[in-house]
This record gives sequence, C-alpha cells and structure tokens, in this order.
Amino acid sequence: MIRTMCAAVLVTACAVSASAPTPPPVSTPGADCAAITAPPPRSAPPTSVNTLRQAYFCVLDNYYSGPVMDSRALLKSALAAYTQDLIRRGADRADLQLPALTGNRDTDWAAFAKVLGSGDPAALRAAITGMVAGLHDNHARWVRPTPPPEGGPIGTGIVGASAQQGPQLDPAARPPLFITRVLPGSPAAKADVRPGDIVVKVNGVPAFIGDTVNHGILDAFASDPVRLTLKRPTTGRTRTVEIRQGPITRQPPAVTSKTLPGGAVYVRLPGFYEGAADQVIARLRDKPKTVVLDLRGNGGGSPREVTRLLGAFAHGKITSYFCPLKGECVPNRTDDSVPLLGSRLIVLVDRGCASACDDFSAAVKDNGLGTLVGTRTAGAVSGPGEGYLLDDGSVLLLPKVRHLGPAREIIDTIGVPVDHYAPMTALDLATGRDPGVAKALTLL
Repeated sequence: MIRTMCAAVLVTACAVSASAPTPPPVSTPGADCAAITAPPPRSAPPTSVNTLRQAYFCVLDNYYSGPVMDSRALLKSALAAYTQDLIRRGADRADLQLPALTGNRDTDWAAFAKVLGSGDPAALRAAITGMVAGLHDNHARWVRPTPPPEGGPIGTGIVGASAQQGPQLDPAARPPLFITRVLPGSPAAKADVRPGDIVVKVNGVPAFIGDTVNHGILDAFASDPVRLTLKRPTTGRTRTVEIRQGPITRQPPAVTSKTLPGGAVYVRLPGFYEGAADQVIARLRDKPKTVVLDLRGNGGGSPREVTRLLGAFAHGKITSYFCPLKGECVPNRTDDSVPLLGSRLIVLVDRGCASACDDFSAAVKDNGLGTLVGTRTAGAVSGPGEGYLLDDGSVLLLPKVRHLGPAREIIDTIGVPVDHYAPMTALDLATGRDPGVAKALTLL
C-alpha cells in the first residue's frame, strides 16, 4: 500500500516495486549523488541545502527524462512543498518566495539556494519529497533507511486492504474499503479484526466520499493508536475498535501451493523476489496439465525473475521492452535455459498486482501464454529504478528507462485487462470464498 500506510500500519514491506527493488547497499556519499554500491552509513549528517542540491542535479542527470526537463518545474515543486511544511508548523518566512528563474539549471539553483539560506532540515526533507512527487512517476521515490526498532518490528498487523493499486490508493476503487489480510497474533488479530471487515471510518474519517476513495484516511491510518469503525459483512454488525501498535511477526515471502479439484496445481506467488521463479518451478516439477498462478497482491520484484518464470511456459518470446529517452528500445526475452513445463497457464491478478507483476501479466496476455482472471492489474510499471545516495544517508530511486509491453504498448498507469472478470468482495473474504479460483475451475 502507500508508503504512509506501509510504514505506519501495514508494516510488511511495501516492495519498492518490481523494477525498483529495495535499495541495495550504497556507496560513501560525496559532493554529488552516488550510485548504490555499499551499505548506507549508520549515521549521517542532517538533511541540508546541499542534500536538496544533490537531489535536484541527480534528477536532471539520471532520471529518464532529466536531460530534457525544465529545471524550473523541479524547483517550483520543491519550494511549494518546503513552504507548505513551514506553514503547517507555524514557521513560514515573509522573505521566502520563488526567485526569477531562467531555465538554466546552474544559475537557477544558485538563485534558489540564496533564497533558502541555511534552510530548515524538516522543510528540506519535505522539499525533496515534493520534488520527486512532482515527477508523477510510480518508480521514482525518495527513501530514508531507518534501523529496525529494538525488540523487533511493531505495527497493528493489518497488512492488506482493498483499494490498493500497487504502492498507492486506486483512484478507480469502488466502495467498500475492506481488510484483506491480518497477521496472526498481531494487535489487530487480538482485537478480532478479520479479512473481509469493511472499513467505514478511520479516526472518524470516512473511507469513501460518495464513490471516491478518501485519500485523507492515509494520515489517519498512520496514527497510533488508530481507531477503526468496522462493519462485518457476515452479520452486518458495526463496531469501533482502537488498536495500538505492538510486536508483530513478519514471515519472509514464500511460495505456497495445493492441488485443486480436477488436478490443476494452484500456486501463490506473493512477489518476484530473488529465487521466486525457481521456487514456483519446483512446485511444478510433476508438470501438471494446468497451473493456476495466483499473483493477486504481488507488488513486484526483479524483472529477471519474471523472464525466468515465463521461460517455464514459453521460449523465444519477447516479454517487454526497456526504452531510453533516445535510441533503440532493448527487448527482454524469456529465459530459454528453463525447461518447458508444457502446462496450461491461468493467472489470477488484481489491482495489487504491480510493477514486475504488471510485466509478467502483459507478457502472458500479449504472447497468448495463458488466461488472466480477476481484475485489471495496477499499471504501476514506469521503468526499473536505480538507487543514488545523498549526503544525509537517504536514497533517491530513479528510473533510467521506460517499460513497454511485448507489443510496445504502454502498461504504466493503464494496467493489463483480464480475460475473465472475477473481483474479490468483502463477503467472499469473510466467508472463505474465492471467485478467482472458482472461475479458474470452470476454465479447466
């Protein structure tokens, strides 16, 4: 889910997206942003005007469209976020306004830095966040690695909700908003919060305004404690519970499988993490006639895992293209070193299927490798991201290329449509029904 909900409520890793995996180790910071090569330092100086300078030039030098961007737009987004943060804290400055900008990135930065002066660290962090958000790119983000809390992870234990669209809330989501996953033994589980419970309000903030999801619930979800007004779909009963964050147990992602009626093998893949493809293939070593691959809620991972898993179902196929700003697109292809299974493929997807999951789904659909069941994928696959270290120990993730589907179509922001529509409802979750699997069984 969105970063606010991930960090404060959902706790489980909101994968920094398929094509942009969790930042690897990073190098020692220097005068400019540095490519990631070694672990970030345990301690770093506070965010400064120089940190913002590094982020500004890093975007212009390394982002997909950075070389042709209007640098004035970056500085405008940065100052808007900077001043908004000051206003929220009652610390606005009368002398703070955007200087006259010319479009020359160096002279504009000099004028901008003069206006900022020594800068306010908290407002500077807001400025970097705002500048990156102004790119409107789901694989561009700024993250501040934090050490794990003493005593292990804490949270509410609510680790999934409907209305997710990859790393954000889905503007096309339809009411109601309901919980999809709760960690066993967590504070939420102890409060009898269950999958399928409908979220009516969060700290009094309604989940939907009419038919539009209310993004205001994000800040509400981030509070501790959080007060949830929930409706149980099996009984119609509405109640309000207050949940405080507490110790939770996070299990590493793992492939699970079972045999369905009729002999098809159902495999659930929660993410395209390292080794995921081989784990799935190991579950299919008996070469079943039909594979039902469940990718619902799969937030992405490594593009290499995508091409490897696709290689078990087809050889010699283009799975996607990575396209630079200028020059030829580079095709990605199935990993033909993987032995073919010869199995029929049915893939279950939803709006939580993002990034590498979008990539896999488009390859299946465009190449006729199987049938998609569920709902349209997230469409959160702008391009693979690379990490750059800033001098305060934070990391800037920026895509250098754009992702296109096998037919050179844009998947980002649009998603991959399904062949058979089978959405999960709150009542389905509450009663243990699975319309996606049910539909798959009719296709066997």
